Amino acid sequence: MSETLHSAAATVASWRSAEERGDVDAAVACLSRDIVLSSPLTEQFRFEGLDQLRSFLTSAFTAVKDVRYHTQTGEGDTYALVYRARVGSQSFEEVQLLRLDDEARIKEITLFGRPMPALTALMTTLGPELARQQGRRGLAALMRASTIPIHAMVTFGDRSMVPKTRPAAR
Repeated sequence: MSETLHSAAATVASWRSAEERGDVDAAVACLSRDIVLSSPLTEQFRFEGLDQLRSFLTSAFTAVKDVRYHTQTGEGDTYALVYRARVGSQSFEEVQLLRLDDEARIKEITLFGRPMPALTALMTTLGPELARQQGRRGLAALMRASTIPIHAMVTFGDRSMVPKTRPAAR
C-alpha cells in the first residue's frame, strides 16, 4: 500500500473515531485548511474553512448522538461512510462523501441523510445552535419557532399519512 493510501486510510479512520466520540478537536485535525462542507439541509450556503467547520462540528456533535459507522467504501482520495445516529428521539442514517487532498486531509464533505423526520428534527436543533454560537439569540429563537411547525408536519405525515399509502401485502 502506498504511503498516500495508508495516510488516507488513517485519516478516514481518525475521522470516524472522532465523530463517534464527539471529539471536535480530533475531527478538525483531519481537515484541510480549505475544507468545504455541503449540508443536506440547505443549498443556501456551504461551510468553508477550519473556523466554520469547527463551529459546525461543535453544534453537530451537540445535536447528533450515538454515531455508529456501519459501512465504508472508497479508495485513493474518495470515500463514502455511512452511520446511524439519533437527534433527540429520532433515529437517522447519514452518508458522508469525503474527498481528500494530496496530504490525505479531508478537503470536501458532502452529507446525505434520511429519514425526513430526523432531518427536520436536526434542522430545529442545529440551525438555532449555529445562530446562538454567532451571538444571534433572536435569530436562534426565530429559526426554532419557524422550523418546529415544519418538523411537526413532517412527523405527522410520516406517522399518520405515509402508512396509508404503503402497498397492501398480498
